[in-house]
Amino acid sequence: MSEQRDFELGGLKGSEGGYMVEEEVDDDGRPRRSGTLLTASAHIITAVIGSGVLSLAWAIAQLGWIAGPATLFIFAFITYYTSTLLADCYRSPDPISGKRNYTYMDAVRANLGGTQIWLCGLTQYVNLIGICIGYTITAAISIGAIRKSNCYHKEGRAASCKTSSNWSMIGFGIAQIFLSQIPNFHNLSWLSILASVMSFGYSLTGVGLAIVKLVSGSTGRTSITGVSVGDNMTEAQKIWTTFRALGDIAFAYSYSLILTVIQDTLRGPAENKKMKKASFVGVSTTTLFYFLCGCLGYAAFGSKAPGNLLTGFGFYEPYWLVDFANVCIVVHLVCAYQVFSQPVFAAVESWTAIKWPNLKFLSLEHHIIKHKHFKYRINVFKLVWRSVFVVATTVLAMSMPFFNDVLALLGSVGFWPLTVYFPVEMYVAQNKIRVFTRKWIMLQILSFVCLLVSLAAACGSIQGIVQGLHVYKPFKTKQ
Repeated sequence: MSEQRDFELGGLKGSEGGYMVEEEVDDDGRPRRSGTLLTASAHIITAVIGSGVLSLAWAIAQLGWIAGPATLFIFAFITYYTSTLLADCYRSPDPISGKRNYTYMDAVRANLGGTQIWLCGLTQYVNLIGICIGYTITAAISIGAIRKSNCYHKEGRAASCKTSSNWSMIGFGIAQIFLSQIPNFHNLSWLSILASVMSFGYSLTGVGLAIVKLVSGSTGRTSITGVSVGDNMTEAQKIWTTFRALGDIAFAYSYSLILTVIQDTLRGPAENKKMKKASFVGVSTTTLFYFLCGCLGYAAFGSKAPGNLLTGFGFYEPYWLVDFANVCIVVHLVCAYQVFSQPVFAAVESWTAIKWPNLKFLSLEHHIIKHKHFKYRINVFKLVWRSVFVVATTVLAMSMPFFNDVLALLGSVGFWPLTVYFPVEMYVAQNKIRVFTRKWIMLQILSFVCLLVSLAAACGSIQGIVQGLHVYKPFKTKQ
């Protein structure tokens, strides 16, 4: 009889020789989750502090000193409050011991059902795809800024340093094809932590450059109401830009659509309480940076605040500091693209597995590395489908690179349904709040007001895109 010896290795427990291996699992039979407050906060910061922070100085410039900061605070409060409602919907029907909902759409299915599921799915995945397109545009702008900065430094200020963003977007897409082979969201913790560090890097650089500009005294003109009618702006244009500013701020706080996926990485028990703490840390941290970047950027540039804060400091000296900030943006967006694309990958792959359970192509794998200490294999279907997705988002980004208008449209499309409407309705259904009670009325007023804001922002962004299309030549225009 062979000697029996207990062992524990990599979460597997058993005994040698005819043993049964028992893997540590959660209550749903899946491998035990290991996410913490730190990793969840990093995911949120990665998702929230993105390209949106660069447009906030422009947004504050349109709204002015009173409405601008007030709007930032209101959006932050609404985002945090509705995220606490959504955190309780991770398990249903009880937020502590109920059945897990792995995605936002699963939570809607468990709490609302019916046509709400399809409305949620359409809104969520259109928004996720749109964010990937927006991040491709933003990364290309930052890469172009680096190229311009180095060109002016080398050739002089009189040089013509216009560049096409097409090659930058192609390079960004190639990087995403490789990174998209990361198996799933649970393997992204290191990417999110890296992206969080990068977001602090470029945000602090933007704040620092704004402070230097303020100290130098070469600042723009600011006002309580923002850009004034008459400063090369008509009353109609003022209204449209105000609406687009609301959309930019809404986009800056968009992360609710992946909150449930982030929560699904947390180690139990009481995932909802940990998620609420992570949301508070994430939203508070990002709001602090938003106030600094938006308000200091407006103070530095006044009514001429640029759509992308870092491009407003010129491409001259210190060119290396502007380069550093833009490199941080590119690295951050490379990581953030994966945070938003992984839910799309998971949804399509789950659907195909259910639709064609016996199709061998879906499970076909090739071993890339067979070293005894490290093995890596790749799924052919995932390689093909994820590469097609990246190529499609890259081509769409190349065809319509309007930074502020695209961000505003994404913010307006996603803010009301995903950040407000569904969390409110799921909370009402889960807690069985009766119609026309005081709490029900307050929640419905909140939802209706946010709907009006989203509609206004959508109208402003569409008007801006239509105007841009009159002068832009897809795949040809240089910046």
